[in-house]
Amino acid sequence: MKTTVPAALVEPIEADQEIISRVLAGHRDAFGILIQRYSDPLYRHALGMTGSPDVAEDILQTSFIKAYHHLSEVRGRFDAWVFRIVANGCKDWLKNIRRTHLSYEEDDQPTTYATPEEELDRSELRMDLDGALSQLPASLREAFIMKHVEGRSYEEMADLLATTVGALKMRVHRAREALQALLEEKYAS
Repeated sequence: MKTTVPAALVEPIEADQEIISRVLAGHRDAFGILIQRYSDPLYRHALGMTGSPDVAEDILQTSFIKAYHHLSEVRGRFDAWVFRIVANGCKDWLKNIRRTHLSYEEDDQPTTYATPEEELDRSELRMDLDGALSQLPASLREAFIMKHVEGRSYEEMADLLATTVGALKMRVHRAREALQALLEEKYAS
């Protein structure tokens, strides 16, 4: 008698491989499952790296198209592979950007501040932090955002970025120091 394992108990990595096999066998619609599974965390990463919802969406869409066309090249974990595509898209965008300032003006998160003065202070601090983040090298910005914005563990970051935990701890440390120095320049006066 054959027993089936409930889908909830199947490891996501195994499930990803099964979906990839289905797509490669001609069931193209199955790729939508991978898109649905990974869109949110990948979008949050792209948004943190670019500071623009529109750019993040464009990078995500382009990355999924690229992933679909190169799906037969996946070796190992799909989530780490597609993350690298998105991360590289963000880095390429950052290399080509001519702006010196990132903005979250399109951020429509509800405020918890009681007064207009508090909201103004929050907006100014966010702009200052965005400006300081935009001055960091892409590798430091990426590590800082993954750790402090996305809340990832160093082990998860190391897996996704194919590097060591020690290297990432150093990047995050350097990013913090650089941000502190940049913000101290503004607020020391």
